[in-house]
Amino acid sequence: MASENGSGSDDAKIAELTEIIHAVRDRVRARYPEPGAGASAGSAPAVRVPVADLMPLVHARDAAQAKVAAIGGVNPRAGGLVNSLIQFVKKSIARSLRWFVRDQVVFNRETIAAVEAIMESLNEHNRILVSLAAQTSEQFGYVRAEMAARVRELSAQTDARAAELAVHIDTRAGEVARGAELREHQFRARVEPAIGQLESRMGTVHAESIALRSETAQVSGEFGDIRKHWIEWRADWERKVALNEIQFLRSVADLQGASQHRATQMESNFRDIVKAQHDDYLGALDRSTIDIQKRLWDDLEKIRGEYERLIHNELRIVRQRALIAKPSAAEAAPAAVGALPGFDYGRFAERFRGDESYVRANLEFYRPYFERCTSVLDIGCGRGEFLETMREAGVAARGIDLGEESVALCVHKGLAAERADLFEYLSGQADGEFDGIMSSQVVEHLAPEALPKMVRLCSEKLQRGGTIAIETPNPECLAIFATHFYLDPTHTRPVPHQLMAFYLEEAGFGQIEVHRLSPAVESMPELAELPENFRNRFFGGLDYAIVARKL
Repeated sequence: MASENGSGSDDAKIAELTEIIHAVRDRVRARYPEPGAGASAGSAPAVRVPVADLMPLVHARDAAQAKVAAIGGVNPRAGGLVNSLIQFVKKSIARSLRWFVRDQVVFNRETIAAVEAIMESLNEHNRILVSLAAQTSEQFGYVRAEMAARVRELSAQTDARAAELAVHIDTRAGEVARGAELREHQFRARVEPAIGQLESRMGTVHAESIALRSETAQVSGEFGDIRKHWIEWRADWERKVALNEIQFLRSVADLQGASQHRATQMESNFRDIVKAQHDDYLGALDRSTIDIQKRLWDDLEKIRGEYERLIHNELRIVRQRALIAKPSAAEAAPAAVGALPGFDYGRFAERFRGDESYVRANLEFYRPYFERCTSVLDIGCGRGEFLETMREAGVAARGIDLGEESVALCVHKGLAAERADLFEYLSGQADGEFDGIMSSQVVEHLAPEALPKMVRLCSEKLQRGGTIAIETPNPECLAIFATHFYLDPTHTRPVPHQLMAFYLEEAGFGQIEVHRLSPAVESMPELAELPENFRNRFFGGLDYAIVARKL
């Protein structure tokens, strides 16, 4: 008994669960209709309206939501100190970048919301189509039922009319028969006296019989006409029903095509809008980054100038205090440029340095640095190539050189030049006399202890903001030692650009720029076979130029 009660309760629970599952399934199917839905089993053929399958879009939305949820997350790792440290670093980086990708995360979420809205709109469209198909099927059922009822009613009316006609015919036939018998008895009773009356009566009966036959034929014609009209009406009705069904299906197909086209167009427009917004976002980000970098470099340049000026002022104050506290003996006069050798140095320069046009083409590099100056000094002017460049630029310039022949050549060209020692000449000039000083291929002729003195004198004679440019062989290029440097017997030693930059900083110069000139590969094509990085490092420019401004 207990087992029967337990099995009965289990069956009830199973039945209840089955009803709940069917109810949930019906609600889900009503909210999310499946493609091809709209026909029930065992019913009359219904209108089938194919709906869009949204499952691929649902899967894509779920994948996108998973990706959005994973933004800013960190993959898990196994336990241990190293993995924990790596996880900490990754989480720190993710938190630091969270502000940067915040707008992108918001954009992704809005995009997912838009996709969900589109899916809900398409679901509503599918539900409307399924509901429309169901209503159409229901209307078709009503029409078929009404037609069947009308056919049954017409059949019943036709049968009733035929029965009435049969009864009427039988009744009239019975009456005629009875009248004939009665008349036959009267005829027999009154044969002779009523022979005329009998003949007249027979004519009457004959006329009535003809009328009865005519009426019977008329009733048969009416019945035939009714049947013919019914057949024609039924054919016309079926034709109209088929035409209406075709028109309805065409309307449904046009509606579905328009809806699909609109959905495709909306998706295309949405993609274009998203792409345009993304491009605008990247463009704005790039512009903002470039602007920030530009302002940062400008600020760094200002800070660098202020910092160099502050360091120079501090060093000058320290040196002044040291001189006041402990005066030193007068410095020995620095060694001047070595005496010219006992041969034609002009012919030597023409052969090994190059003709005037070649040198002038190389000196065009310095034109932008001096074209705004008003008073320029060329130390070691030589044949006057730089002075001619300044004259073409409309800049007042003068030069000094130890070679009488070089000075005479410059004077013959109409250039301002004189023979003088650079230390004596600079010492005799007023402070701030020049706003530009050029020295090309000179410092390698000086003794090591004379070079700092020259740089200090140039700093004293330059105005604040004035430009100094020094060109000399580049000791970083190994090819210079195998070709040009030791060809000139007056060269003492090469000057690395790091040392020259240090002397300039000590003398109060800033904004120092180093430029490597005359690539060795142009005069020695064999160097092109070397690897590019190695060639640029050890066989770069034969000369270098260092340009600075007085702070």
